[in-house]
Amino acid sequence: MNNGRAWPYAIGAAITLIFSFCIATIFITESSAIQESDVYMTKYQEADLNANDFIKKRMDFDRLYNIVFTNKTIAGESPIISYKVTTKDGMVLNNAKIKIAISRPETAEFDKTLENPSVDNGVYSFTLKKFPKQGVWNIIAKVRVENKERFLNIKTDTRNPRWYEF
Repeated sequence: MNNGRAWPYAIGAAITLIFSFCIATIFITESSAIQESDVYMTKYQEADLNANDFIKKRMDFDRLYNIVFTNKTIAGESPIISYKVTTKDGMVLNNAKIKIAISRPETAEFDKTLENPSVDNGVYSFTLKKFPKQGVWNIIAKVRVENKERFLNIKTDTRNPRWYEF
């Protein structure tokens, strides 16, 4: 075969190889699991589509209410996760709806959702039997008062029991 005939075959093979890689990429990404968003307790696609609504609801909530994570540390056999909800003028709220999701950053295997906290003078407390595994955890709270909604995201490490808001 002379040099003039080799180029068309090489170009055809390269195009076929590139097309095959594109098809393989589509099949691999399609079969991967979709993780939930760490910010809004929903899939990333929904969080992206409704981001402006989430931000508006947070601004409406922050205009009227305060929410504070009251724990100093999170550790032990039966950790208690507490939040205090008040109005801007300091009056406690006992009628907020709070739901929390506890998850590991790298896997959804240990995810837990807790609802129906005990309420005492504006402090909403969730009791967890124990963290299934030592290490870093994300604690996401969804607080709703009437039609106003806010998410409060905490990152904690059970080996070094401090917390950080993000």
